[in-house]
Amino acid sequence: MNNTRLIKVSKYLSKHLRHQPEKIGITLRKGGWVEVDKLLKACKKNGFPISRWELDEVVANNDKKRFSFDETGILIRANQGHSVKIDLQLVSQTPPDILYHGTGHKSIESILTNGLSKMSRHHVHLSTDITTAQKVGARHGKPVILLVHAMAMHENGYLFYCSDNDVWLVDNVPPKYLQIQ
Repeated sequence: MNNTRLIKVSKYLSKHLRHQPEKIGITLRKGGWVEVDKLLKACKKNGFPISRWELDEVVANNDKKRFSFDETGILIRANQGHSVKIDLQLVSQTPPDILYHGTGHKSIESILTNGLSKMSRHHVHLSTDITTAQKVGARHGKPVILLVHAMAMHENGYLFYCSDNDVWLVDNVPPKYLQIQ
């Protein structure tokens, strides 16, 4: 199986496990889970057949660890990034002192004035390392890396969550907690 095919499978899964499950006739359970068998049947019925081997490969080897199986391997979900309303059943956690957010140069003025907002997503996404933030920011043009004073936010009552793929999530980040790297 070539890498191009696995990238297509990953994108297809992202679209339907994060944004448009109804388009292929699946319903996400609490936590964003769906039965693997139902997902594979729905993909095939909608003209994009995926083998169980391909699914296993995408879950195991996706560089961003976008997906996970439950402990039984019967259920699958996208770890975060949903635009559909879903409760991922995450428990709030104490964040590191500093987290990072990558954005494009054209957005920086607005962010420094208004802070980071979740936009159409459920949370603002933050990383523990600058490299990840740079990759994210580069998708939006020339990247700008923001330091987020996460511990200070936490001490002031903001709730942080960490997804299964180590992406830190928060509802918003006011500008006073941001600093350009």
